Amino acid sequence: MSLSGLFLITFLLVHLTANLFLLAGSDAYNEAVHFMGTNPIIRIMEPLLAAGFLVHVIYALVLTVKNMKARPVSYAVSGASSSSAWNSRNMLPLGIFVFLFLVLHVAQFYWKMKVSGQIGSATIGGVEMHDAYALVGSLFQSSILFDLVYIIAFVALGFHLTHGFWSAFQSVGLANAVWYKRLKCISLLYTALIVGGFTIIPLYFFLFKPIAGL
Repeated sequence: MSLSGLFLITFLLVHLTANLFLLAGSDAYNEAVHFMGTNPIIRIMEPLLAAGFLVHVIYALVLTVKNMKARPVSYAVSGASSSSAWNSRNMLPLGIFVFLFLVLHVAQFYWKMKVSGQIGSATIGGVEMHDAYALVGSLFQSSILFDLVYIIAFVALGFHLTHGFWSAFQSVGLANAVWYKRLKCISLLYTALIVGGFTIIPLYFFLFKPIAGL
């Protein structure tokens, strides 16, 4: 569970780096997407990434069922909010919500780019490639509902990450009395970077980029 989580945490940083090219304009983003789509290393990583998601989701469900079977009657606990953080007690619901958003995200972007071909083309420097910028930008500009869902999903992911980041290191034995507080601090900084970086994109398109400007 921890290893798959750390793998996905690394992926998020790579994915954010690519997405931030949206702020640099159509050519920059389309070239970044083209590079990611044609780079052999990235293409090899795609099925590994899908496997990482599946392992993380399935193992979370397996562990939850095992815990429920091991403790069919819940402990009588008073003051749970003071003994543990809210996100640590709700990792599964947060994870399920993020997973449902991931399905929507794949349908809106990856499926159209890679499978259905519902995407225009652009020519940059004599090279023809997908016009991923127009696909992404038009969706963010045309649907405030999708923008809100997108932002809420990354806030939910943020709650998931603030606990999952440091606890993953703890689970594999890399946290001790000295590093415990440091890892919690790093997890907050990393979460702020991920949530802030991803949520600024729909806000940028909806608030500052006119539809005609695509």
